[in-house]
Amino acid sequence: MAAAPSLAPCLRSVRAVVLDTDGVIIDSARRHAAAWKKAFDACLSAVEGQRPFDADDDYLRHVDGRSRKDGAAAFLASRGLDLPEGSPDDAPGTETVWAIAARKDELFTQSLRSDPVDVWPGTVRLLGVLRGERVPCAAVSASRHATELLARAGLIDRFDAVVDGNEARRLRLPGKPDPSLFAEAARRLRTPARDTAVVEDALAGVEAGRRGGFGLVVGVDRTGTPAGAAELRRHGADIVVPDPGDLLTAGDD
Repeated sequence: MAAAPSLAPCLRSVRAVVLDTDGVIIDSARRHAAAWKKAFDACLSAVEGQRPFDADDDYLRHVDGRSRKDGAAAFLASRGLDLPEGSPDDAPGTETVWAIAARKDELFTQSLRSDPVDVWPGTVRLLGVLRGERVPCAAVSASRHATELLARAGLIDRFDAVVDGNEARRLRLPGKPDPSLFAEAARRLRTPARDTAVVEDALAGVEAGRRGGFGLVVGVDRTGTPAGAAELRRHGADIVVPDPGDLLTAGDD
């Protein structure tokens, strides 16, 4: 009989774990990227010489892990496009940064109504072992849909705290790579950052974990490439794994 999985030694050095939602817990990165592509391409098509949004490279470099407005602003700046910021009440469109962000959210929300919520099985296994070991866990996300996604996936009860985009806006927390989202999660878990692990797949999130002085920053490289792993390490990851399930070992191994 195979031995029951246990936590890898690196996780035994911390008292709590904070996990990013999109890309680490919920397999929604492709859905986010697709919505961003439609929103950005509507804007880019009106500018001569602009190539379409790359749902892989552009998404990972400029949008992944950031708030909608910050992600839109970062990508537009990377293309040398200077749009008015606008306001959070702007209707979906292409005239302002907030309008593009609103269009992305509109497209993403539409996909939630029509498609099931997928989870990463390795992360679910990790959460089960963490719960068995009575290690407090929190989920964080720049997305205001994170709590809904976790509930629909049947995972909301695995977390002692959730800090999503709605909470970030209510508390006026700056987005990643600022560490405020993670710091708020650790505060709710009543665990100092130095005794808390951060598990992230986004470059901005890994950088936030490092800036926040967290005791362990785990980068999740879903690309499976040496370049992807190296980039996560360059932004501050202590270790890089292809999947959070790799933070488990068989028995006492």
